[in-house]
Amino acid sequence: MINYKQALDKLFALHTFGIKLGLENIKSFLDYLGNPQYSLKVIHIAGSNGKGSTAAFIASILQENNFRVGLYTSPHFVKFNERITIDGLQIDDEYIADFVNKHEAFIDEFQLTFFEVTTALAFQYFTDMNVDYAVIETGLGGRLDATNVLKPLACVITSISLEHTNVLGNRIESIAYEKAEIIKKGAKVFLGLLPAEAEKVIDEKCKQLSSQIFKIEDYTLEKGDRLELYTEELELIDWVIPLKGNYQKYNAALAGLMVTKTIQLDDQSVIRKGIKNVIVNTGIQGRYEYYHQKPTVIFDSAHNPEGIIAFLSEFRKESSLYEKKILLFGAMRDKDIPGMLKPLLPLFDQIFITKIDYERSAQTEQLISIAHELGAKVEVCKNAVDCVQGFLKGSKDNCLVVLGSMYLLGEIKLALSK
Repeated sequence: MINYKQALDKLFALHTFGIKLGLENIKSFLDYLGNPQYSLKVIHIAGSNGKGSTAAFIASILQENNFRVGLYTSPHFVKFNERITIDGLQIDDEYIADFVNKHEAFIDEFQLTFFEVTTALAFQYFTDMNVDYAVIETGLGGRLDATNVLKPLACVITSISLEHTNVLGNRIESIAYEKAEIIKKGAKVFLGLLPAEAEKVIDEKCKQLSSQIFKIEDYTLEKGDRLELYTEELELIDWVIPLKGNYQKYNAALAGLMVTKTIQLDDQSVIRKGIKNVIVNTGIQGRYEYYHQKPTVIFDSAHNPEGIIAFLSEFRKESSLYEKKILLFGAMRDKDIPGMLKPLLPLFDQIFITKIDYERSAQTEQLISIAHELGAKVEVCKNAVDCVQGFLKGSKDNCLVVLGSMYLLGEIKLALSK
């Protein structure tokens, strides 16, 4: 019988099989498990940005309505168990060890990937624990993502931008097509603010499946810094959103719209409470997160140009408060790194680049080359944790921003938590 640490070692070793896009393996494994996913009431969420936050808002609102809610997200920051939670509580170490031990032979024989096994683990756990609803975030894309074996009540697409172009295509339309494939007949569809060409693709998909579609732009009104949500069932005007950024207001509104139209929850006070308590209820982190004050350290999970622009829209409001602004940047090599770095350059006095301890990480040489092409002077930080710790000993009037990849944030958080 393997223990928890051995089970995790086994899971992480599956990264050697890389990313296998396709559903054959996951379907075979779930058949072998008895298809636990079909007993779940599922909200399935895809998007280039905002899917993790929107998933957390949905889960939190459902929890405030006294439902037992499973939440499956990725990646984790510090501990693997963060990926699979019920009412904010992480999956038990013992359950993980038992699952891997019980099914190790099948995993080895069919060379299942890390994400395939983790996805099946989540479905089995939520079924065994009798959750009322499961909120499931896609990993990559939608059509060939291991989560795309569900029969959801609702499908949510938060945003669409150019990402993973080597896998999903290099046009907005092709990426929209990939994400729209999570839509199933009978499921209601909810859209965040999407480019017109993406909306057209999803509209067509919904017509083919006779799926009812709800677009956040039809139910919201911006008044200064305030976003108001209006449906036939409720009006949300004064609400507290603990996650910073205008984009988080839309993520929260999308969550409110979904629960109202899908599960007929229309108690305004409970929905407001769910949005206000999202951090407490779900433990969401890495979204414009103030890790430390005086000196200020901000962690943000922005990992593509759209996410960077969203971050900067908020950071510009406070950047003048700091004597010196320093950036620590690392990214995956398959990202649009020039598109991420370029808008960041004017706002920072000093820029450090670093390699992330992950197989898809961009090498420092690649980051230096891109920065030089953009006319930027950068310095290499060989150890991101040491850089953060060194900064914390400096001037209390400075600010360090760490972004570019959720894996970078996780690496730093894990080390600092020890």
